[in-house]
Amino acid sequence: MTSHKTTQTMKPATAAKKLGVYLEATPPEFQDGVVSRDELNALQTDPPEWLRELRRTGPHPRQVVAARLGVSIGGLARGGITGALTTEQIDALKTEGPEWLERERAIQADVRKETARVKENVKEQAN
Repeated sequence: MTSHKTTQTMKPATAAKKLGVYLEATPPEFQDGVVSRDELNALQTDPPEWLRELRRTGPHPRQVVAARLGVSIGGLARGGITGALTTEQIDALKTEGPEWLERERAIQADVRKETARVKENVKEQAN
């Protein structure tokens, strides 16, 4: 009995999400093919110039935008941000500090505090 190791592959959208980049901004050869686990690992350990540039300047997917702004993805939507943003646009939002952004950051801070409180209560009950 011989075992054949099959190569795990993923759709470009999945690979883009794992890489933290906006799929539509990636090169056509990335968008049109499939990505193997080995290729993904290679992209993560030694990113090509296009990937470094995307990570540096964007456009960035919503989960990256939300993280850079310190809000949730839902908070982005409530603030009217539904698409990808560039690093320049994210920095402009941080500088402007619109009311919705400050409100969503406060909500996110409250959520983090509550999560920490619950985690601490669970830890105390376990002891």
